[in-house]
Amino acid sequence: MTNQVTGTALITGASSGIGATYADRLARRGHDLVLVARSAGKLEALADRLRKETGVKVETLPADLGKADDLRKVEQRLRGDAGITILVNNAGIVGDGPLASADPDKLEAMIQVNVIATTRLASAIFPRLLAADAGAIINISSVTALMSGAFEPGYGATKAYLLNFTEALKAEAGSSKVRIQAVLPGITRTAIWEGPHAKLDLVPAEMVMDVNEMVDASLAGFDQGEVVTIPSLPDAGDWDDYVAAREALAPNLSHAKAATRYGL
Repeated sequence: MTNQVTGTALITGASSGIGATYADRLARRGHDLVLVARSAGKLEALADRLRKETGVKVETLPADLGKADDLRKVEQRLRGDAGITILVNNAGIVGDGPLASADPDKLEAMIQVNVIATTRLASAIFPRLLAADAGAIINISSVTALMSGAFEPGYGATKAYLLNFTEALKAEAGSSKVRIQAVLPGITRTAIWEGPHAKLDLVPAEMVMDVNEMVDASLAGFDQGEVVTIPSLPDAGDWDDYVAAREALAPNLSHAKAATRYGL
């Protein structure tokens, strides 16, 4: 990565799709890797290929971030290994359909991985990065964070949390050299679209981005210093306008008196 971000990258959800593609690109940029996912076999196959093709050091760290003991194991690695300077928070679980018919246990499992795990992993590395005044945290969110009502409520809500969390983390990082980025992919051709509630053949082809292009665009956004990267968005000014409109609300979001329209 540019902007003087060096060191080892730890990538969650690295066995396939977006995570595996980040692993490939970061290895080709010269970063050693720690790859985290549930499937030890897939991780080792990817690691072996990247070692041969790029010559970087690649370690596998099999873990299910939905399990407390596994999550703690990854947290401890992030806290204790000063060589890890980049966290790619990519692991995620899709939803279980409409809330009215969803399995509460599956919803909780999704929140555990999409929200709790990503937050704990970021909190494990962030203090160390601040102290070193270097490094990066990349959180893979989704355009569903901006589309309330268009998708099932649970999944979009977890991704909205991750977007908000990233922006707040950037504010906390302040003028430090720690890089913070949220990536909001649209529909991307990955294994996540192979489940019973996600059929790519029902989606117009012009709405589906290849995973390689998505990751390449996201890394280009990182290189350009973007805090929020939306690979599909043609005009970055549209995001700037959205943020400006949101910030314009701020002076009126908290007053001692209720608005006059409530007649109090």
